[in-house]
Amino acid sequence: MSDTQQTPAAATPQAEGGPESWGEPRTRELTWYDPLQLAAQAPRMPGVDFLRRMRDGEIPPPPIAAHFGFDIVDVEEGRVGFACTPDESGYNPIGTIHGGVLCTLLDTVCGCAIQSVLPPGKGYTSIEIKVSYLKAVRGNSGPLTAEGRVVKAGSRVGFTEAEVRDATGTVVATATSTLLVFDAPAS
Repeated sequence: MSDTQQTPAAATPQAEGGPESWGEPRTRELTWYDPLQLAAQAPRMPGVDFLRRMRDGEIPPPPIAAHFGFDIVDVEEGRVGFACTPDESGYNPIGTIHGGVLCTLLDTVCGCAIQSVLPPGKGYTSIEIKVSYLKAVRGNSGPLTAEGRVVKAGSRVGFTEAEVRDATGTVVATATSTLLVFDAPAS
């Protein structure tokens, strides 16, 4: 689903303005498709069908998937699974993957879980998310898997929960989320 590539930059550190002690600069190239065309398709079908079509490559993923390397791997009503392999571009200043990357992954699976139970014509947005970080994640932690599940899907508000596991199966972060369900605007 995502298309990212990280390579050493062609310029020298001095040409980029950084001192030689910083090492070689790196770049990351991202490719995505028109997000407004994607967003216009979502209200036209049941949420579970929309997510399955995205997983199956029939419709493009949103740009955020390219930024973080997210891929949908499993979709059923009330539950979704995503995978991603973080790299050093997500590091914070202390040498671990930034918590915002994990929070974004958790917010994504929480939102997609509620989307998987929505009928045509409905949309959602996050109201709040509570994240607990249980273990540091590094670029060499291997692939991460995230699962989001619906706890309760109301007509106006939905509640979801999620966790992220590292390559060993250890839970590294959890979340609970509250989401607003609304009538999607006609396109």
